[in-house]
Amino acid sequence: VQLAESGGGRVQPGGSLRLSCVVSQRTVDILGWYRQAPGKQRELVADTTLGGRTNYGDFVQGRFTISRDDAENTVYLQMNSLKPEDTAVYYCRADDLLTDSIYWGQGTQVTVSS
Repeated sequence: VQLAESGGGRVQPGGSLRLSCVVSQRTVDILGWYRQAPGKQRELVADTTLGGRTNYGDFVQGRFTISRDDAENTVYLQMNSLKPEDTAVYYCRADDLLTDSIYWGQGTQVTVSS
């Protein structure tokens, strides 16, 4: 399984970005976004299951929305009201529960700065 992220970049505080992740394998059970800032541990941003359940990190506070298009094997992360503390490398993750396997993308940099 390969994951390819896109959509990162630099944005001013209060701005928006939309991240995309294309997954090479269909019907992956859980798709999610994680992030890692310099000197910090990787943390969950949001994930979504095949059944449509979503889960967000506490810091999201309604600013981000995760969605998936299984016909296109793609998961999205819409990020609004971005803050400087959202600056990090954002990673796409896929969990295949049948094989108990976890796959990661290479990451995309998001920088929020004026």
